Amino acid sequence: MTRPFHSKKILRAGETPDETNDPSAQQPGAAPGLFDPRYSKSVVRNVVKFLDENYFRSRLIGFERLPEQSSQERPIILAGNHSGMSFPWDGIIFSGRMLRDRNYDFSRACRPLTAPSLSNSGFMNPYFIPQFWHRAGGVDATLPNFDRMMRARDSHVLIYPEGIGGIGKGFDRRYQLQKFSNSFLRMALKYEADIHPVLTVNGEWLDPLGYKSDALDHFVQRLGVPFLPIGPLTGLVPLQPWAFYFSLPARLTYVLGEKIQLREFTDERHDRIKQRDLNRIRSIVHRRMQDTLNQAVSEHGRDPYHLDELAEIWMKNLDRLLYILPSGWPLLFHEHERLYKEGPGVAMKHDNASHFFALLRNLQTSAYHAPYLGWLLLFARRWLAKL
Repeated sequence: MTRPFHSKKILRAGETPDETNDPSAQQPGAAPGLFDPRYSKSVVRNVVKFLDENYFRSRLIGFERLPEQSSQERPIILAGNHSGMSFPWDGIIFSGRMLRDRNYDFSRACRPLTAPSLSNSGFMNPYFIPQFWHRAGGVDATLPNFDRMMRARDSHVLIYPEGIGGIGKGFDRRYQLQKFSNSFLRMALKYEADIHPVLTVNGEWLDPLGYKSDALDHFVQRLGVPFLPIGPLTGLVPLQPWAFYFSLPARLTYVLGEKIQLREFTDERHDRIKQRDLNRIRSIVHRRMQDTLNQAVSEHGRDPYHLDELAEIWMKNLDRLLYILPSGWPLLFHEHERLYKEGPGVAMKHDNASHFFALLRNLQTSAYHAPYLGWLLLFARRWLAKL
C-alpha cells in the first residue's frame, strides 16, 4: 500500500492504452481521467489561490535558484516530504503556488506524480470531485508514466518518494522521512536528472493530534481510503463528512534544498547498478533530505500557525469567511465545478452572499453537514453516478 510506484500501467474501464492518464495527453477539454490544463488553471485561480491566501498562507524560500524551464538538457525532479495524517493539502498548495508564481506556464511549473490509490479512490478526490487529481494535472505514479514525463520535459516533475507512507505516519513521527522507493533514484540516474529537495515545514501541524492505527487503516483500505487517523477529529468525521478533509490553518512553508546529483555517488549505468549500491545511494539521499528538513524546521517551524497574522486576514475578510472556513470548502469546490461545466472562463465570487446563492445551486453539498445521514447520501449519489 505504501509503494509510491507501480511497474504496470494502470488502465481504467473503457480506456485504451492511448487514453490513460498520460503526460502527453494535454489537449484542452480532455476527457475525464485526462489532464485538462484549463481546468487546472481554473482550479488554482478560483479555489487553491483563495485557500492559500486566506488559510494556508504559503511561503516559498530559495526557489529563485530553481531553473525556469523544464525543457533543459537534463530534466528536474522536485522531491518533497509529506505531512503526516493529513489530506494532501501540502501537495495541492505547493503545486498551485508554483503554477501561480510562474504565470500559469506548465513548462516552468511542476506536475505531481501521485499514488494511484489517491486518484482511484472517490474519497481521496477532494469532496468526491470526479477525477480531480487527473484533470488538475496529477499523473499516476507508475514507472511508464514517470519515464514519459522525464522524456517529454513539459514540466518539472514533483514526487513524494515516501508515497502514502509519508501521509499515513502519525504525529509522533512528525518530520521523520519514511522509507524511500528506489524507483525515482533509478529514473534520476537514467536521465542524469538533478534532484531538488522541497522541504515542507509546518505541514505536520495540519493535523497535530492524528495518530496511526494499523487495524483502522486495514479496515478503511477496504473502502478505498489509504488511512484514517485516530485523534480528536476522528469522532467528528461521521457527524460532519467535511471533517474528513479538514486541516488546521498551518502556514505552509516550502524550502528548496541544495540539489543532489546522483552521479557523484556512482559511475555505473542505471541499468547495471547493483541493488546494494542503489540502497547505499538511497541512504545518502534520505540522510541529506532529513538533515536539510531538520534545519528548515529549526529556522521556520517555531510558530506553525502565525495566529496573529491569520486573525488579521480573517478580520479583513469577514465578508468571505463562509468560504474561508473548512466547513465551506465542499461548496467552494463544487461551485467551481458547476461553473466550469458552464464554461472554462470561471471567475468565482467568494463573498458570503455568493456562498448562500451557491448553496441553493449545489444542494447536494448539504450532505457534508448532515450527521451520519450525510455519508449515506454521499455514497448513494456516487453509486447512482456509476449507473
